[in-house]
Amino acid sequence: MSYYILADNQDVTRYAVETLLRQEEEEHSILYAADRATLVDLLQAHEQAVVVLDYTLFDFLDEGQLMIISERFSSTRWMLFSDELSEPFLRRVICTSGVFSVVFKDSSLLTICEALRMAAQGKRYVCQRAMETVLAHPSDTDESHLLTSTERAIAVAIALGKTTKEIAAERVSSVHTINTHRKNIFRKLKVNTAHEVIKYALRAGWVDSAEFQI
Repeated sequence: MSYYILADNQDVTRYAVETLLRQEEEEHSILYAADRATLVDLLQAHEQAVVVLDYTLFDFLDEGQLMIISERFSSTRWMLFSDELSEPFLRRVICTSGVFSVVFKDSSLLTICEALRMAAQGKRYVCQRAMETVLAHPSDTDESHLLTSTERAIAVAIALGKTTKEIAAERVSSVHTINTHRKNIFRKLKVNTAHEVIKYALRAGWVDSAEFQI
């Protein structure tokens, strides 16, 4: 059985999505989240669910908070379903994570149904309008793709103020190995200090500013 969490505060949208899901041959369990706290509670019980989210109508402080939750529940698939999403937001979710499908509410029923099915299969669907928005505004300033997943995790730890020794202990690694990763991160991001890593991580949305004080 597939679990869908409808995180949309428009009654008509919830009804429409539920109707589309009921038409599928596969049996679904449909849950509802009216706010971020409820959504997190549901994901703790059903991490492999598909979340159908209208980000613009939900109580996320910023996209960084959404990304943190998506990383926390790594088995969850997300279908972002809104009237309008900004180009920077679309670039962020499309280019830095593979768990987000993107469909606009003015998409055809065929497109919406296809996105729901693909999300349930663990695949991503990005509608043509979203891709055209991103491609129309090429970015040459994002170096996040230069980091490996390990380097990015260590960069986040650095940004959160953890010492090399603390990072090594958490990752069951040697201080020498973490220092090598640290040097590579600084070189790839073209920074020289941990403070610059903090600023980069904030701009990239890897960490939430509420998690620490500079």
